[in-house]
Amino acid sequence: MDHNAHSVFLLYYHLIMVVKYRRKVID
Repeated sequence: MDHNAHSVFLLYYHLIMVVKYRRKVID
């Protein structure tokens, strides 16, 4: 697995989790 691609995947995963958490708090 490409290390750079793995880092990008982790960044996107973290971003999605933060957005979901924020929406949950707003609701």
